[in-house]
Amino acid sequence: MRIPEGQGLRRLALLAAALGLTSGVAGAQSLLRSASGGPPTIVGSDLAIFEAGDPREDLPCRLSPGKPALGFDLRFHAVYDLIIPLRELAGAESSLTVLFRVTPVDQPNSPVYFSQRIRVPLIEEDAKGDAFLQGVFDVGEGRYKVDWLMRDRTERVCAHFWQTEATLPNRDRDLAVSLAPGVIAATEVEQFAEEPPVQRGGETEAVNVKVMVNFAPQNKNAAALQPFDTTALVTILRQFQREPRIHRFSIVAFNLQEERVLFRQDAAEHINFPAIGKALDTIQLGRVDFAKLQQKNSEAEFLGKLIQDEMTGADPPDALVFAGPKALVDSAVPAESLKTVGVPDFPVFYMNYNLYPQVTPWRDAISHAVRYFKGQEYTISRPRDLWHAVTEIVSKIVKSKSGRAGQNAAVIPPGSVQ
Repeated sequence: MRIPEGQGLRRLALLAAALGLTSGVAGAQSLLRSASGGPPTIVGSDLAIFEAGDPREDLPCRLSPGKPALGFDLRFHAVYDLIIPLRELAGAESSLTVLFRVTPVDQPNSPVYFSQRIRVPLIEEDAKGDAFLQGVFDVGEGRYKVDWLMRDRTERVCAHFWQTEATLPNRDRDLAVSLAPGVIAATEVEQFAEEPPVQRGGETEAVNVKVMVNFAPQNKNAAALQPFDTTALVTILRQFQREPRIHRFSIVAFNLQEERVLFRQDAAEHINFPAIGKALDTIQLGRVDFAKLQQKNSEAEFLGKLIQDEMTGADPPDALVFAGPKALVDSAVPAESLKTVGVPDFPVFYMNYNLYPQVTPWRDAISHAVRYFKGQEYTISRPRDLWHAVTEIVSKIVKSKSGRAGQNAAVIPPGSVQ
């Protein structure tokens, strides 16, 4: 299985699916440190292979390193593909041990070591074909040297050496990437970990935002929600969480296919990511509710009712943001639902996560609703789209709230008591 050039995000998506972002067949690379937290102690034979720098194929394998690609989490992910003939792994259950080090070219005395153990199941002696595995580590901008080896149970070694570089194109120079230049880190495999606290700004710019996220797969016919389906959506929430001008978050996580609200959080100071992760575990896209099949346009009606309920509450937010993949349903949101809401006093936005906008360029059900509310839509296909959209949306929200506050002050007669 080969990944074409220029398909960095798809490559990362496939890696996320392969590793499950949890504990897939290939496992995840772990940072190696000593008990004191310093550099680890490396076996002399392994260190000798690294220092020699000579490729070895006692254990035949083909390794193809990829150029570090910027993910939606604004981290550079350096992915490599590994192919091993199944006949080389034939026999009883065993394991492969991977050890590699990554060193900044301009800091040759600061290598970072990683290890990985890959479980090998029972394989027949006459097995045909190849085993395909992937690995990944994260880096900041810069050039790096990678020394990599793998051993099997008989101590046969496969060793590869390469250099790689993480660079931002000129058009993305304003992006705030997560890792500083020269930094090397393990890839974070937990999508729903808590965010660290954020120092919020003053009350003059404080805004309250409601985000409604449709956690659904890119492919409407998919039977399950995959990690690459949720990565960008979770990152959208994290970008809002990290914005110091937002003081309160209301979150509504729903799945349009199941016509169900999965999670709700009202006016909280931080977003509960672990709870969202647990809620998503309850999605069962492969199951079909027969009663709903009998209801014509049930998805559109569910969406209309949800929009109506969330936009007509007693305590309106300073802005409402929809996020999710294309909501391709059989009909538009019922006009009655939109008319009941009317055009709100706060701005409405839609962050449409669409990896392949050229395939589905037309408007979806949420797009039409946002257009009715005189809102603004952003297509999120690349990390820069997400970063620029969040930055612009928050600025527009602050400006809108300030404008409304000015209008309200203008209608109060001077000297009146409020």
